[in-house]
Amino acid sequence: MATSRLAAEHLRLAYDKRIVVDDLSVDIPDGGFTVIIGPNACGKSTLLKALSRTLKPEAGTVLLDGQPIGSYRSRTVARELAMLPQSPIAPEAMTVKDLVSRGRYPHQGLLRQWSSADERAVAAALESTGISDLTARFVTELSGGQRQRAWIAMVLAQETELLLLDEPTTFLDIAHQYEVLELCGRLHNQGRTLVAVLHDLNQAARYATNLVVMKAGQIVATGAPQDVVTAELIEDVFGLPCVVITDPQAGTPMVIPRVARPVLR
Repeated sequence: MATSRLAAEHLRLAYDKRIVVDDLSVDIPDGGFTVIIGPNACGKSTLLKALSRTLKPEAGTVLLDGQPIGSYRSRTVARELAMLPQSPIAPEAMTVKDLVSRGRYPHQGLLRQWSSADERAVAAALESTGISDLTARFVTELSGGQRQRAWIAMVLAQETELLLLDEPTTFLDIAHQYEVLELCGRLHNQGRTLVAVLHDLNQAARYATNLVVMKAGQIVATGAPQDVVTAELIEDVFGLPCVVITDPQAGTPMVIPRVARPVLR
């Protein structure tokens, strides 16, 4: 029985009848920053797509507020849950302001057009992501970090409590990766529930309040990073011999790969 706003029960997920995830159940802790980790092709992004209703399960159910997510109208879901997919592409000649304003689509309708509330939501999203000074710039002109913040601002403008982010740091240099993760941490501290797919184990351990570890379409561990990240689990899931120490900066688990021999200089 689900105990949180967003959960999944006995999911089977497939592409063209190729089963990727089978009999998977998970609860997403309310108000937490959940990070899904695991090796390539283990089903991380597939699970996130199912949670956001982007992918329809072959079997099982995704629950939003205790009800099957498929029972809601799309606009209703978009008022409760925002999803940022991998590597989104903005149309040509679209400004940052226009892109972020698209996040207000779920709140529009025949009887409700653009309003001062929409303007305030867009302004707040731009300010929260630190790009208020970029509103007139074309999205295609932005740096990688600026562009990712613009997309995050768009989902923030939806004003949902649930935010799902699929590999939000992909293709960013290390400084921009931490810039985006610091933003995610601030959003979590403000009370949002975040779910993200990340590849970097140490970034996941530093920022997550809850880890979901996947292998071959199954969840093999869940919990706080300090309870989940062990050398034995990392070697079993990723095939990486390592030691786990305490991050001297953050106090979170840090994975240090073992090397077969010293590097000659």
